[in-house]
Amino acid sequence: MGVEYDGSDFHGWQTQVGVRTVQQCLEAAISRVADHPLGVQCAGRTDTGVHAFEQVVHFDTTASRSERSWVLGTNVNLPPDVAVRWAHRVEDDFHARFSAVARHYRYQLQVRRTRSPLARNRAVWVHDALDLARMREAARALVGEHDFSSFRAVACQAKSPVRRVHYLEVDAEDDLVVLRIGANGFLHHMVRNIAGVLVAIGRGEAEVGWTRELLEVCDRTRGGVTAPPQGLFFVRADYPEHFALPQAAYRTPLQRLAAD
Repeated sequence: MGVEYDGSDFHGWQTQVGVRTVQQCLEAAISRVADHPLGVQCAGRTDTGVHAFEQVVHFDTTASRSERSWVLGTNVNLPPDVAVRWAHRVEDDFHARFSAVARHYRYQLQVRRTRSPLARNRAVWVHDALDLARMREAARALVGEHDFSSFRAVACQAKSPVRRVHYLEVDAEDDLVVLRIGANGFLHHMVRNIAGVLVAIGRGEAEVGWTRELLEVCDRTRGGVTAPPQGLFFVRADYPEHFALPQAAYRTPLQRLAAD
């Protein structure tokens, strides 16, 4: 399934005791349609307050339903802040996490003198002007395969800190500054830590070469502040074509690069 959600009132994706999570809501809704308990696996777990345009999940079931019935039946049983966009039958070798070949995120900053009540859960407010040229120059050092130890959470459980960043773009859309990033995988808090570093550079609080220095030292304690979660969106995950997933009809920067 492709799932969209507003993470504002969720304590992240993963099921936890005593708090509301996306996984719990989704499993309960799908289980009602399947008429048996089931668990779901996702492409990329999101933290408290983080949103998703098209999270990909998979589950195993003995129930026989049409793809339309899976979508409509699940959505009837979901709260307003999460919805299924599509459902698709896959072979047993598909896995939402391990079959993904790339993942894409978007981080939004609202740059203006006064805060916006309407954007409070969609973008992080920055009241100072940001130097986008400095941010773009600093971002270039992060593209490619690197050890991202300085950009991972202390509690990150990934076996290796090495990831390949395919692109990292910094664009302005009216009063929004949008960071777009795609990689073969991400470490815990990696995008938010990158955003925090780039904002500091854009404000002139750090030199442009700080990103390169952080890659070299491989030390999270030197990595600066973790940016807040509400500006972060899981955009999508990419899969081999033979799975034929009916994903949203838009191209990520990685797909644009491949077409050029």
